[in-house]
Formats: sequence, structure tokens, C-alpha cells
Amino acid sequence: MKAKTLKFLIIALCFSGAIVTWLGFGERGLIHLYRTEDERKELAQRIHELKKENHALLEEVHRLRTDMGYIESAARKQLNLIKSNEIIYVFDKAKTHNTDNSEIFKGSGQAEQSIKPERKVGPNEKIK
Repeated sequence: MKAKTLKFLIIALCFSGAIVTWLGFGERGLIHLYRTEDERKELAQRIHELKKENHALLEEVHRLRTDMGYIESAARKQLNLIKSNEIIYVFDKAKTHNTDNSEIFKGSGQAEQSIKPERKVGPNEKIK
């Protein structure tokens, strides 16, 4: 009697172990389910980011179609265009990022050296 019960328990334990292994590690098991859920969350986040980017691009397209001031600023920014009689100033980054600005305002002439016009550009000319 004990031998049959023990044999039955061993067979049941092996069978249930195989089922648990299959449920956990199988092709559609729990581990696959968790990985798929993580991937779904990442894709949902990516979709949200793309929707925000798409909305921003649609707003920019609308502004480019309707707002002449925005068109002008975009052209000036992307194509380096300037208005007629404008002077371009180039700032030396090393001197403008100095935390102690007292050196710039001393009467030693450093202000004239750090801020100087590059050149005067005519209308519709590109900045090199």
C-alpha cells in the first residue's frame, strides 16, 4: 500500500513539476508574459513620445503656413540670413562664460576685444 502511494506521489510530483516548468518557462509561459508586458510598456511610452513630437511638428507646420514672423525667424536661424544694415557680433565664449565679470568692465579695453563686429552684411546675404 505504501509503495503504491509513494509511486503515485512521485509520478504526480513529476507531472506537476513538468506542468509548472512548462507554465513558467514555456513559449507562452510567465517569463515570456513579463517580458512581453515590459516590451508593451516601452512601446506605449515610445508611441506617447512620437505623438508629442508629431503634435509639435503639426504646430510648426501650421505656424509656417500662417505666421510670417515665424517664417522669418526660421529662415534667419536655419539659413543664417540677416536683415539689411544689421551688424553681426561674435562673442568669445571663453570671456563671456567667465564668472568674474569685473575684468570685462575695467578700463583696460578688454570689453572692446571680447565683443567685436565680424562684418556688415547686405540684404539677403548669407553669413559664412
